[in-house]
Amino acid sequence: MLTQVKFKNTNRSQFFVTVRKRVDTYFSEQAISPHANGAMWAKAIFFLVGYASLYGLIMSNQFGPWAMLGLAVVLGMFAAFIGFNVSHDALHGAFSAHSWVNRLLGSSFYLLGANPYVWKISHNIVHHTYTNIPGHDEDIELAPGLVRLDAGDKLQPWHRFQQWYTFPLYSLASLSWVFRKDYVKFFKNQIGHYDTSSHPRKECVKLFASKALYYTFFLILPFLVLDITWWQLIIGFVLMHLAEGLVLGLVFQLAHAVEGTAFPLPDEQGDIQNAWAIHQMQTTANFAPQSAMAAFLCGGLNRQIEHHLFPKVCHIHYPAITNIVRQTAHEFDLPYLENRSFGSALYSHFRLLERLGRPVQVDSAQKVSITAVETGSVVHEFTSTGSL
Repeated sequence: MLTQVKFKNTNRSQFFVTVRKRVDTYFSEQAISPHANGAMWAKAIFFLVGYASLYGLIMSNQFGPWAMLGLAVVLGMFAAFIGFNVSHDALHGAFSAHSWVNRLLGSSFYLLGANPYVWKISHNIVHHTYTNIPGHDEDIELAPGLVRLDAGDKLQPWHRFQQWYTFPLYSLASLSWVFRKDYVKFFKNQIGHYDTSSHPRKECVKLFASKALYYTFFLILPFLVLDITWWQLIIGFVLMHLAEGLVLGLVFQLAHAVEGTAFPLPDEQGDIQNAWAIHQMQTTANFAPQSAMAAFLCGGLNRQIEHHLFPKVCHIHYPAITNIVRQTAHEFDLPYLENRSFGSALYSHFRLLERLGRPVQVDSAQKVSITAVETGSVVHEFTSTGSL
């Protein structure tokens, strides 16, 4: 059983008290709700209608195999965008002040082939509390033994090439979700430190019923309706999920596994020597914050810092509160990690994988800077340049 992690140094929690007060003041002065507005509802409708339309076009049987293959790839990407823009906010309780609306829209997660109940435990409870803590945050355990993101893990010969083979692995994330991960996590006794040895019976029924419906709509019905062979169906299904998995994997990793983000270990007593909010600032990074396209497609997850501090604020408001969070972080001499573009974040992730795939070689001139990156003690704004 894992040791319970506790965040210490609570005298530094004044940062969160201050930034929360300023964000609350913003919403009260503007007389607006922190939940979805008209623009947010329009986004949700766009992605949900787009997803249904793409599925309908494929099932219409009016296109040739190549056209249907292209539609399947785009459908996979739309599934990921629904996850970012609809499911994620709803499952955090950020979409609406009404819990029934959040539950309804959170059910859109089934469209990804994933289970919202399992995800809320793994993501909302475990990842958001124990962000980037090896052994506790299972969201950073991409492929244990195959991908090395923790400098404390044993270095294997194949890790030398992980900056090349990890990206294709991201594409498998969605297929794993559909056929393996949800089942494994549901029947584990523990996710991170969280006890999952007992689930409500209805959640067990939902898990198997929803998976059966997904397999029916995406494997059985297409085989019965479409003028394609079984192997063409499998190719389309796999490519759809490879596209979905790549989009999901990249957006997550560019927020937590880039240069400057920390992967801290608790001490023998299970203590992290920082307040929770400080920990979030050290383990999380933004990317492409000025890109309207990134904000639209990624559901605000390109502003991951704001999301981790305020997960119950709808992402449509993140651009408005970004300056508040950044300014407050600077006032408290805290890191505000940021890559200026998607491309620079991608390259930073590549370099991190490359560095962790090799033995650390430190000379006297490099020792201080490498130690700062290894421990996450970066206290400046990371500003790689590039274009989306």
